[in-house]
Amino acid sequence: TEVLSNCVRLSSLRASYVEMICTRGKPPWGSRDPRQAVNQFYAFAVPFVWLANPQQRAQGLHIMISDVQRIPACSVDPTAKNYHWNDLTMGLLGALDAGADSVLLVDAAGNVVEGPGFNVFGVCDGVMVTPDEGMLEGISRRTVIEMACSLGLKVQLRTLPAGELRAADEVFISTSGGGVLPVTRVDQHTIGNGKPGPITDRLVKTYWAWHADPAYRQVIDYSV
Repeated sequence: TEVLSNCVRLSSLRASYVEMICTRGKPPWGSRDPRQAVNQFYAFAVPFVWLANPQQRAQGLHIMISDVQRIPACSVDPTAKNYHWNDLTMGLLGALDAGADSVLLVDAAGNVVEGPGFNVFGVCDGVMVTPDEGMLEGISRRTVIEMACSLGLKVQLRTLPAGELRAADEVFISTSGGGVLPVTRVDQHTIGNGKPGPITDRLVKTYWAWHADPAYRQVIDYSV
């Protein structure tokens, strides 16, 4: 926290995105023994990153469900944040080429799991549903679940078949790059009436209200 706060202070940014990364590092030249690698810690602050532009935030995103399968957990543990993104990048390229804004990947059983940098939620008959395995359990995802509980909304953590998401009443994603972002189109299916739904709107407002709450803020002293 101290290092990241200092990054923000030194950058003079008033709206920033911070990140810390721990790498395995690299072994001595000529060695392929990963046990000889020296771990490295990196931290930085950059201008705040929005995953969606203002128009997309107001009207909702168009997300495509890709045929590219998310790499299985037995190969790469998705609950540990990593940069093994080849599958996500392949899916994203296909979605962008098809005219969508972003992509969701599925597991071997055809259940949606996650997108590049975000988790997904569907609202089905008034119940919020989000995948319970096969993805990074994002901090923003956890915040959404906590908000839903505080608002008395029902939440289910379970498998979410692609077909169920396409037929959902509302769809939204959660990400540190914007909090709660509405989705109004999945593949060629319009979600609800084609506008961000009431539960999504309520969560968006709650997210930013919590964001401004002193209990969840780390004050940066720019005068030091």
